[in-house]
Amino acid sequence: MTQLTLILDNLRSSANVGSILRSADSFGVERVIACGSTPYPRLPNDDRDPVVINRNTRLIARSALGAEASVKVEHMVSSIQSIERLRQNGWTIYGLEQAPHSTPLQSSFDVPAKLALVVGAEVEGLNPAVMQSCDRLFEIDQLGSKESLNVAVATGIALFRLRSLGD
Repeated sequence: MTQLTLILDNLRSSANVGSILRSADSFGVERVIACGSTPYPRLPNDDRDPVVINRNTRLIARSALGAEASVKVEHMVSSIQSIERLRQNGWTIYGLEQAPHSTPLQSSFDVPAKLALVVGAEVEGLNPAVMQSCDRLFEIDQLGSKESLNVAVATGIALFRLRSLGD
């Protein structure tokens, strides 16, 4: 079974983080790494302001419905540092982003044994430097008039696809 890790690159919404944690639990994600300004629940030895810890944990729990306790969550200041650390340990890094060189997620491809998926901020998407750090970019084809999906919805779709190909 493919090992999956999620990297959340500067997400803004606690509700999206909670929803992503639910999908991560459902699809057997090994860990979620919240990077940059991404809100995250209480962690061991958490040195953030207690008010911030309690607020983020409470807001994430509303949509995570317990997944904040069942999925391992880490925090790193930089998505690029997270990517580099994972790559040094044999992980392949995929980004989920609409870009000229993205591959449709619906296409056929091999899934590596250790895969980290990077998803980006709700409005801006992945930072260009983060995109360049990825081994490969994928996008979800859009058939309607809107240009993008909610990050939590897109993450759930991507995890379903990766899990279905990687097992």
